[in-house]
Amino acid sequence: MKRRDFLKTCFSFLVKGALLSTTGYMYAKYVEPRQLTVRQYDIVHPLIPKQFDGCRLLQFSDVHAGYHDTVEQFQRIVTKINDLAPHVICFTGDLLDEPNKYEHVDTMTALLQQLDAPLGKFCIYGNHDHGGYGTDIYKEMMEKSGFRLLVNEWVAIKQGNEQIVIAGLDDFMLGKPNFSETVQRMPKNTYTIVLIHEPDLATQASAYPFHLQLSGHSHGGQIQLPWIGPIVTPPLAKQYIEGFYDVEPLTLYVNRGLGTTRMPFRFLTPPELTLFTLKAGS
Repeated sequence: MKRRDFLKTCFSFLVKGALLSTTGYMYAKYVEPRQLTVRQYDIVHPLIPKQFDGCRLLQFSDVHAGYHDTVEQFQRIVTKINDLAPHVICFTGDLLDEPNKYEHVDTMTALLQQLDAPLGKFCIYGNHDHGGYGTDIYKEMMEKSGFRLLVNEWVAIKQGNEQIVIAGLDDFMLGKPNFSETVQRMPKNTYTIVLIHEPDLATQASAYPFHLQLSGHSHGGQIQLPWIGPIVTPPLAKQYIEGFYDVEPLTLYVNRGLGTTRMPFRFLTPPELTLFTLKAGS
């Protein structure tokens, strides 16, 4: 190959690489973070009562409002959630990125209030909800918007003479979680869903009478590379990154969340809503 042709080839590769990196940057910052996906799954278990057969439970997580995510974007998410017509809504933590600096608390509260779930709306603390002096801000927002904030406690959801249980633990990074306190006087032989922000606590949770753990926190890694996987995951989201895991006898589901933090990028980890349909097993 002549020197001139060699230089042209090298220059061509450099230009293509620059274009790819620029395209990748634009996609990861402006496209994928807006590509909301809805994952739908059936949850079958012999303890799910017949009166809850077909009950739809919607999980959303890790909104991180205030960090490159606008009120208008959350309005679209609220509309999408209501379009899915869930019976129960569960939020698994990290609503605001920096609660004490967020300027649209009242607007966000009003949007959360619009979420409709006839059997109840439930939430827990994430690490960002406690951080930034956010503990009381988050509590007030969620309670005003009709969510039941679960802090080391449980609540029964009843349909006729049958029930399931939703339990929730305080955040494991900045809160005061307590498994023993959470399960006190919890009914036996009752299908129980536990909300825990950090997924890696599933190993501990599996020692308690929980059947399904719903978590967030990981953002699915937020940035993944083909054949490599997540580049960075936060503490307590190293073992379980996204999707379903069997942590016998517990089933764990890790939601990728809706927002971003630290870096305003998502790559191969689009934001998600998860809709579970409960099925009475034999």
